[in-house]
Amino acid sequence: MTNWADNIPAYSRESARIKQNNPAQKTATQGSDGIVRLRREVKGRGGGTVIVISGIPLTSPQIKELAGVLKKKCGCGGTVKDGVIEIQGDHREALSTELQARGFKVKLAGG
Repeated sequence: MTNWADNIPAYSRESARIKQNNPAQKTATQGSDGIVRLRREVKGRGGGTVIVISGIPLTSPQIKELAGVLKKKCGCGGTVKDGVIEIQGDHREALSTELQARGFKVKLAGG
């Protein structure tokens, strides 16, 4: 016989919402179609160009390691935010070549 309380979700006062006992954890690979997209962004960046690399089918520590390698390859700065790599400057060709050499399917997206 099971306890009736086992099937009731736990209540959290911190967020005032019901939390499930086993929440599904999001990973960087969720929703990825296997194509790494390189998008050039200028808006909201103070006039500076940033290449946003999304859709990388790797874990978070592996993405941080890859970001470090790409920044060294381009000789520029960058960051990792929510599983997305941002590289400062317009280095799409060099980034595309490096990612293809590492076995990723790359698509240039946006302007």
